[in-house]
Amino acid sequence: MTMTRMISATALAAVLGAGGFWAIERLGAPDTAEFELPGAAQAQDNADAGESADAEGTETEAAQADGGVQEMTLGAEDAAVEVIEYASYTCPHCATFHQNVFDRIKENYVDTGDVKFTYREVYFDKYGMWASLVARCGGNQERFFGITDMIYEQQSEWVRAGSDAAVADELRRIGRVAGLDGDQLESCLTDGDKLRTLVEWYRTNATEDGIQSTPSFVIDGELHSNMNYDDFAALLDEKIAEAE
Repeated sequence: MTMTRMISATALAAVLGAGGFWAIERLGAPDTAEFELPGAAQAQDNADAGESADAEGTETEAAQADGGVQEMTLGAEDAAVEVIEYASYTCPHCATFHQNVFDRIKENYVDTGDVKFTYREVYFDKYGMWASLVARCGGNQERFFGITDMIYEQQSEWVRAGSDAAVADELRRIGRVAGLDGDQLESCLTDGDKLRTLVEWYRTNATEDGIQSTPSFVIDGELHSNMNYDDFAALLDEKIAEAE
């Protein structure tokens, strides 16, 4: 199934529940000007204004200092195998993976110290970007993965909310349930510098790793498409054995 540059809420709803994966037609993400949130101030043009929309606790100090993006990672740094997932919050097959496979991978491989797991966002559309900003508003990796779980669990609800304003409100609601206050959420959702940095980060990573669909997995440098748990576990077992 081919992804166009922008996906409407109607089109998103139509493909929910379909099997397989989403293909990326081109690696370019929508221009950041297209991400203005309904019901919230437009993200500041920090390059012109000379100041930052201070999103409280959205990144580590180190990431802010060098203008980079914090990698969202679980597991031991010295794990035998490294897995990098590329996924979009609006991709139904990514939601299926996180509901049916991810928790078992985490329990049986990440929590045991065998696998280091990194999640990288892919941006198909403005809704996926808004969801990413909410997830990263948690301020640390543990909260990021917790909010990510909530976003995927409720994907069929918020992507079908209807209007842009309704989708944004649903994502705000998820953020509030996760413990973020209203001011913090608005600061995160209107951070123009963060938005531009994330889009460039996505483009660079996706190009470097040859990402053409979601979910995709780079496992010890090798690119793999979506898998069920048994196939994923068999591949991890093989990689762990090779590293011993």
